[in-house]
Amino acid sequence: LTDSVDSHIAYNLELAHRISEKSGGYYDVTIRPLVDAWGFSGKEREESPNVDSLLEFVGYEKVRIENGRLIKEDRRVQLDFNSIAKGYTVDLAVEELERLGVENYLVDIGGEVRCKGVNKKGVAWRVGIETPFDGNQSNGEFIQQVISLSNCSMATSGNYRRYYVNDDGRKVAHTLDPRTGESVISELLSATVVAPTCAEADAAATMFMAMGSDSGALEHARRCEEEYGWEFYFIYADGADYKIECSERFRD
Repeated sequence: LTDSVDSHIAYNLELAHRISEKSGGYYDVTIRPLVDAWGFSGKEREESPNVDSLLEFVGYEKVRIENGRLIKEDRRVQLDFNSIAKGYTVDLAVEELERLGVENYLVDIGGEVRCKGVNKKGVAWRVGIETPFDGNQSNGEFIQQVISLSNCSMATSGNYRRYYVNDDGRKVAHTLDPRTGESVISELLSATVVAPTCAEADAAATMFMAMGSDSGALEHARRCEEEYGWEFYFIYADGADYKIECSERFRD
């Protein structure tokens, strides 16, 4: 069947659906029409996308898996797993390492990280969180904070790399609010999440960026820490400086 789904798609869609429900729709993998319109999928961007018309095809409740088949309310609904699939790929690599009996490893695919055990110096893995200034395309030259990790996953989402300035001089970032269809610009510059799996961390970091500083990302992060054990490290703009909000473990 052309609409049948394999286990990988099913897993990602079901995890995305749970996070969508918990976030009140700030996270949504049916966001693809908006990503296309704003020019973040390789297609030519629209200067002023008609988001109202596009939102008709956006909404996590518009798609589900039933008896191994992908069911969409409208055939024009499209899926975009960019915010979760990279983390999931890390998890798959880890499954293979575990199958081979590897005890110490760090897997990093495009900044999505999962690790176990210790590094070659015999201590916990050390991973840097980038300084989120606009245009930071460096390869680890500008680090805001280094944290120690072991037996967990980490992902960071931010609006300092993938963005453009439109003809009106307005910054348009790749983080989009699935509820409004608009680009999200707020004082929250980057969101780092530490979680048991990299798929969770990847999706959660995107979710918090979509919430932004105006929609309670910090409050939701604290609730998620209590409920799921997710830890967070948020970097906010504070005038010409940065302000940090994070889980207690990172304060040391």
